Amino acid sequence: MKPKILVLCTGNSCRSQLAEGYLRHFVNGKADVYSAGIETHGVNPRAIATMKEDGIDISHHTSNNVNEYTNLEFDYVITVCDNAKENCPYFPAKVKVLHHNFPDPAKATGTEEEIRQAFRHVREMIKNYSQEFTNQYFA
Repeated sequence: MKPKILVLCTGNSCRSQLAEGYLRHFVNGKADVYSAGIETHGVNPRAIATMKEDGIDISHHTSNNVNEYTNLEFDYVITVCDNAKENCPYFPAKVKVLHHNFPDPAKATGTEEEIRQAFRHVREMIKNYSQEFTNQYFA
């Protein structure tokens, strides 16, 4: 049985979606990857666009609530924002819970280009984190 990874964020619209996309790419079928939010805000179109720039299609992703996954046993839970960490539901002791607080690109302001740059910056941070996670746990 393949390990299961859950990426948890506040609204499952940006950061967790980016991480799900990269983790799926980097684990290359060695694990099942899911993402969810404490709430659901829909997948942010800018998250889809910024991932497409890097050759990863997340347009088929859905925004899910963490409560939808209560029947799954996860091996890893990665919280990608402080709000999700603070409001993370209880997971059994066998689950390895990891945390990294990434900036929320959906809160970026400025010109359209400045907002795109904010998304790209967070995308690169999450890409690097996802690669390091994969190298550590799935190499």
